[in-house]
Amino acid sequence: MTSMPRSRHVPTSLALALALAGLALAPPGLAKKTDRQQEMHVDAQHFDGFQKPNSVSTLSGDVSIVQGTLKASGSKAEVHFDGAGEISRVVITGFPARIEQPDDHGNLVQGQARTLDYDNIKGIAVLAGQALILQKGRGSASGDRLTYDTGTSEMTGESGGDGRVHMTFKPKSAPPTNEPG
Repeated sequence: MTSMPRSRHVPTSLALALALAGLALAPPGLAKKTDRQQEMHVDAQHFDGFQKPNSVSTLSGDVSIVQGTLKASGSKAEVHFDGAGEISRVVITGFPARIEQPDDHGNLVQGQARTLDYDNIKGIAVLAGQALILQKGRGSASGDRLTYDTGTSEMTGESGGDGRVHMTFKPKSAPPTNEPG
């Protein structure tokens, strides 16, 4: 992920809200647990909105969200607040929208799609439009739409293009043998 130019600093209340949302984007089994205690840095060329009940705040123009090892980027990010002023959903769009983070074992997990839509209430992440998830050392999944339940780690996929969802599973490394050579 390339470094984005800092053009406008986002107000602290929105940065805090996006920090919470950004953490929600990472599935519990894949996220580095220490990232939750890190500051979140949000950069964009334009910001419109504020944290208030039943509202949407929008960031646009080379949006970059970084918290610890979690990195997300896209052309635009919409943060949806519920009636209590809490984040209910975050939608990042781009060409593509990207998210990446190493897991607690150091394996890089990368996702990209035209739209990354995270439902913070249900814990469901939807990658739509040429969706791709790569997990170093484990494999990949691609399709028109990939849905990931962060609570159960269950993933579903569908495809409109060629009508197929594609997955690659890498074999686990064989344990070393102690047999004489």
